[in-house]
Amino acid sequence: MTRSQFKAKTAARLLLGAIFFVFGLNGFLQFLPMPAPTGPAATFMGGLAATGYFFPLLKGTEVIAGLLLLSNRYLRLALVVLAPIVVNIVAFHAFLAPAGMALPLVIVALGVYLAYTERAVFAPLLRARTDDAVPPSARVRQPAVAAT
Repeated sequence: MTRSQFKAKTAARLLLGAIFFVFGLNGFLQFLPMPAPTGPAATFMGGLAATGYFFPLLKGTEVIAGLLLLSNRYLRLALVVLAPIVVNIVAFHAFLAPAGMALPLVIVALGVYLAYTERAVFAPLLRARTDDAVPPSARVRQPAVAAT
């Protein structure tokens, strides 16, 4: 990895970590004013809030994953944990609140870039079969059960 690649990866990691840490913390402390959602977005957010557990779980996960990214610890785990959250953020903005689509696109770009820099580690997750499967000759054969 060249020096410029290392700097780009570090900048992406720190920016993505800061985004999730700050917005996750904002879910608990409300230090950033957020516009109230309207229409279907308000209905969706109201439904999630009504559960009582979803937003604390989501925002807690964002804070922890953001801290992992900021501290450069368990980077790959943080990216895997954040992936479904990012998908839902993008889907929410694409279908319910398209005016706020800029930040989700930045988040996707940063996440994809970081995953690309770690592609050698993520490649086994995308294989249909494992390389270390038990060969047929080593499998324990189960006795056939006679039909009655």
